[in-house]
Amino acid sequence: PDLRRNEDATEATKHFIDLEIFGDSAAWKMPLQWDQAVAIYTRDTLVKYGYVPYYIMVMKDNLVRAFAKKNADSILFYAADLAHYIGDAHVPLHTSINYDGQLTNQKGLHALWETVVPELALSSYDLSSTHRATYLSNPAEATWNAIRSGFVLLHEVFEQEKQASTLFTDSTKFRMQIRNGREVKYYTTAFAKEYSRRLGNTINAQLTRSAGLVADFWYT
Repeated sequence: PDLRRNEDATEATKHFIDLEIFGDSAAWKMPLQWDQAVAIYTRDTLVKYGYVPYYIMVMKDNLVRAFAKKNADSILFYAADLAHYIGDAHVPLHTSINYDGQLTNQKGLHALWETVVPELALSSYDLSSTHRATYLSNPAEATWNAIRSGFVLLHEVFEQEKQASTLFTDSTKFRMQIRNGREVKYYTTAFAKEYSRRLGNTINAQLTRSAGLVADFWYT
């Protein structure tokens, strides 16, 4: 899905939902079903500001049909895509219009939370799980619970970056690095470690929660 974003102009907004656009407590008030959401907010608004919880249901239905047809290639394709969108639904910054900290002078926060810190700390994460795949009688509700699990972490995501930044200067917080073939301004290891320390097991917990829901959706 991330690669398709470079070729398909309709792909990007399938990965997130800017909940602030849809009103106070939208994570708990928005309809579970796409048709009901369209009736309230219009399709254009949903497509513009993100609709990952609804698109997860589209992918689920595609996977069901692929299983019914016993088409191995389609099963693998939709299973992988479904897992990607479920993962996105667990990322706090995928639930906010301030998705990269660009509105609060924290630009780069997205990569810090979902890439820099996990790459740095992954060896210390506990990725084991006793979760057993469970049939979802209400997949839409399970999807929105995933959205809520990320949304409630937003304050911590922003605030801990602010607090960590008070301990660093611009030159000790950032460095230039070659990434994906080009030089970019990137966080220093020292800053990423401090931010990671302040977050505790937040990212680890979202990773395992995401994996559990992927298993549930595949099983369902």
